Amino acid sequence: MSHEREPTNTPARPEEPGLPESLDPPEEPGPPEAPDLSVVIPAYNERHRLTPTLDALTDYLSADEPRWGSWEIVVADDGSTDGTGDLVTARRDPRLRLVTGEGNRGKGHALRLGVAVSRGRRVLVTDADLATPIEELERLDKALGEGDCAAIGSRSVPGATIGARQHRVRELLGRAGNALIRRTALPGIHDTQCGFKLYEGDRAREAYAASRVNGWGIDVEVLRHLRDAGLSIAEVPVRWSHRPGSKVGPLDYVRVLTEITRIAARSVRPADVFAPFLFLLMSVALYSGRFFDPAGRYLPDSLRDQNQWEWFFAVTADNVAHFRNPLFTDLQGFPDGVNLMANTVMLGMSVPLAPLTLAAGPAVTLSLVMTLGLAATAAAWYWLIVKYLVRSRVAAFLGAALAAFAPPMVSHAHAHPNFVVLFMVPLIIDRALRLCAGTRVVRDGVVLGLMAAYQVFLGEEPLLLTALGMLLFAAAYAVLRRDAARAAWRPLLRGVLIGAAVCLPLIVYPLVWQFAGPQSYTDIEHNPRSFNSPLALLSFAERSWLAGDADTAKALAFNTTEQNAFYGWPLALLALAIVVLLRKRAPVTALAFTAVAAAFLSLGREFRIPLTGVVLSGPWELLADKPLFEAVIESRVAMICAPALGMLLAVAVDRLLAVRPPVTRYAGLLAVAVALLPLIPAPLRAVDRAEVPPFIAEGTWTSYVREGESLVPVPLPDPSDADALHWQTEAGLGFRLPGGYFNGPYGDERVGIYGAEPRFTSNLLREVRNTGEIPPVNDSWREQARVDLAYWKAGVLVLAPQPHDSALRTTVEKLLGESGKWVGGVWVWDLHEGTRPRAAPITLP
Repeated sequence: MSHEREPTNTPARPEEPGLPESLDPPEEPGPPEAPDLSVVIPAYNERHRLTPTLDALTDYLSADEPRWGSWEIVVADDGSTDGTGDLVTARRDPRLRLVTGEGNRGKGHALRLGVAVSRGRRVLVTDADLATPIEELERLDKALGEGDCAAIGSRSVPGATIGARQHRVRELLGRAGNALIRRTALPGIHDTQCGFKLYEGDRAREAYAASRVNGWGIDVEVLRHLRDAGLSIAEVPVRWSHRPGSKVGPLDYVRVLTEITRIAARSVRPADVFAPFLFLLMSVALYSGRFFDPAGRYLPDSLRDQNQWEWFFAVTADNVAHFRNPLFTDLQGFPDGVNLMANTVMLGMSVPLAPLTLAAGPAVTLSLVMTLGLAATAAAWYWLIVKYLVRSRVAAFLGAALAAFAPPMVSHAHAHPNFVVLFMVPLIIDRALRLCAGTRVVRDGVVLGLMAAYQVFLGEEPLLLTALGMLLFAAAYAVLRRDAARAAWRPLLRGVLIGAAVCLPLIVYPLVWQFAGPQSYTDIEHNPRSFNSPLALLSFAERSWLAGDADTAKALAFNTTEQNAFYGWPLALLALAIVVLLRKRAPVTALAFTAVAAAFLSLGREFRIPLTGVVLSGPWELLADKPLFEAVIESRVAMICAPALGMLLAVAVDRLLAVRPPVTRYAGLLAVAVALLPLIPAPLRAVDRAEVPPFIAEGTWTSYVREGESLVPVPLPDPSDADALHWQTEAGLGFRLPGGYFNGPYGDERVGIYGAEPRFTSNLLREVRNTGEIPPVNDSWREQARVDLAYWKAGVLVLAPQPHDSALRTTVEKLLGESGKWVGGVWVWDLHEGTRPRAAPITLP
C-alpha cells in the first residue's frame, strides 16, 4: 500500500462557457514523493519476530528525522500462513507497505518483489529478526557517502562484533560457504550473507530486477551484478547477534551451494571455457602419435628420456605403495642407489598419481601428465593474460598458445614433464603481483610460500628460471615506473619473506637430502654445447610444421630435447615492431627487456658473432658458477622468452582488434599470422616400441635372481641405452639393476655425472657395444670382472639381441670362461655355481 500525495492549494480555474460546474474534470494527484530511505524486509511466517523489528525501525528512524529524512518500510511477504501480512496492515501507518507474492518461493523472490516496489533514494535490506541492530545503519550510511554504490554489513572483517553466536556446526558451514563464494563468485568479499545491506536506490532496483535465483543466494547474485558493472562495494564491520527461530534448514545449505554454482556458471564467458578445451585439443594433437597407445608407442626424439621418466613414476608409486622413502631407491644404480630428490622425479605429480600408476602403468601416467600438463599450462597463461593485460579473449588465446606451445616447450614436450607442467608459474606470478598491491600481504605471502614449495616438488630449475624472469621484468618496470616501484617494494618484500618462512620448513628436509643425502652430488657438467647460438634464436625448430629444418636445428642445438630457442626471425621482427609502436606502455617495454635479456643470457659464457671469427664474453659468465645456477643448462634461459613474447603478442592483438581503420587492422593481423604460422608444431614423431624379451615379460628372470641380487644387462644401462629401465618397469620393479640413467656422484669430490659411477667391466662392455671389436681378455680382466660382478651382487647376466651382440657375447664368454644359454629370447649367464648345468654355445638359425 502507498500513501497519496496531499493536494496543494491552486487558484480557481475560470469557468468555461457551456460547461456545467459539476462536470469539471477532477484534479489528478501527482506522483508520491520519493522517500529518502526504503527499508525492505523479506518475511515468511515472521509474525512473532516482526513486531519488535518494526517497533525498533520506526522508533529509530522517527527519532532522528533530520538525519534520515523521509522513509518507508516495505515488508515482502513470501506466502506466510501465520498472519504476517495482517500484522503489517493492522498498523495503519502509511509509511509501512506490504507486498505479497504467490506462495512460498524463497527469500530471493521476496526481496525481488520488495525492492521492486521501493521508492527510496537509498534502500536498506535487513532480515526480519534484526540480528544486526538498526543503529548500525550509521556505519553503512557513512560508507555509502564516500562513493560506494553498496555498503554491506560484515561479521568477518576487523572491527565486527558478534554477541550471541550460532551453533558451532552452522558457524563452520557459514565460514565454508563464504570461503567458497570468495573463490568462485565474489573474490575479496568476506561475508555476503549478513542480512544488513544498504544500496543506492536505483542501483538496487536494477540489480534485484536482473536477479534470477529465488533462494538465499540472491545476495551473492546482486553483489556480483554490481561488481560486474564496475561499481564499488564497501564491506563494513557491524555488531551481530544470533536470533532464535532461523528459517535456514540443513537442506538450505545445499540449495545455496546450487545457486552459487549457477551464478558462477552464468558469469563465465563461453570463450573462457572454450579456450582451455582448445588447448587440450592442441596438446592431444601434439601427442597423437602416442596418446592413444602410450604403452606401445615410443617418442624416438626423446632419446632415452621416456624410459627414464616412466621409471621415475613407477619407482615413486612403488615407494608409496610399500611405505618407503620416496627420496631414495636402490632399484637402479645398485647397490649404491639413486638420490631421487636430486633427479627431479616430480614428487608433486608422481606421489599423488601413484594410484593411477599402480593401476594403469607408468606409461599411461606419463602420457596424461604430459598432455594434461601442457594444456593446463596454456590455460594458466590465458587466465593470467586476461586478468592483467587484455580484454580480448582472442588476443589472450594467441598469447597463451605461444607461451605454452613455443618451440622450446615443444622440444621439451618429448619427455621432460618438469619443463612442460608449468601451470604453477602463472599462479606464482599472479600472487607476486597481488603482493605489490599490498592489500592482503599476510594471506598472499602464505599462499606464495605454499605455491613455491609445491613448485619445488614439480621442478626446481623452472622455479629458478621463473624467479630470474620476474627479477628481469621487475627491474625494467621499476626503472620505467618508479612511483609504482616505491609503492610496491615494501609489501612485496614483506610478502616474499612471509612466503619464505612458509616455504622453507616444507622443503628443508628434501633439499638437505638432495644436496647432502645418499648419492648426492656437488655439481654436474653439461654438454659443452649447452648454449644458444644467436642464429638459433632466429631459426626454425625441427618440429615446425611448415618451416622446420632438421639439419639446421641439429647443427644449432646439441640434441632434439634441448632445442631451447628457434623462435624464428618473423616473430623477432614482429616483437620489435610491437615494442616500437607501443613503447609508451611500461609493461610492453618491461616485457621486451625481459625477453631480450633472457635471450642474451642463454648465449652462454661466450658467443661467436655469426659469420665472423669474433668471440665475445657472454653475460652467463657472471652466473655460471654461482650457487643454484651452476647446474642450469644455460640454453634453457631462452624459455623465459616464450611467456614474455606471448604477452607482447596478446597486447598487440588486443590493440589491433580495436583499431578503427580496417586496412591497419588487417595488415597487423596478417603480420601476426606470418610470424606464428611457421611456429605451429607438427605432431611429435612416434614409433612402435621394442618388445620386452619374453625372459623378462614372462617372468623367467625370477628363477635366476635371488633376494638381494641384481640382474645385469649386457652392456649395463646408461644414458645412451636405457631400455633395461623399461624391462624393469614391465617386470613390476621386481629386480635391481646396476648402472642406469640418472644423475649421481663420481669420485671423492662427488662431481655429478649422468649414470652410475663407471667400473672396469661396465666401461669394457660399453666400448664393445660402441665399436663391435672383441678385446684381448686376459686373467687380470677376468679378475676385475669377478670383483665388479660381486660388487653388483649379480645373479644373472642378460644379453638381448642388438647391434654388435655377437662381439658382446664373445667378450662375456671370455670374461666368465663359460658359454651363455639362450632363454626367452636372450642370452643368459647364470652366476650361481653348481645350481644349473652349463650349456654349450647355441647357434641360432
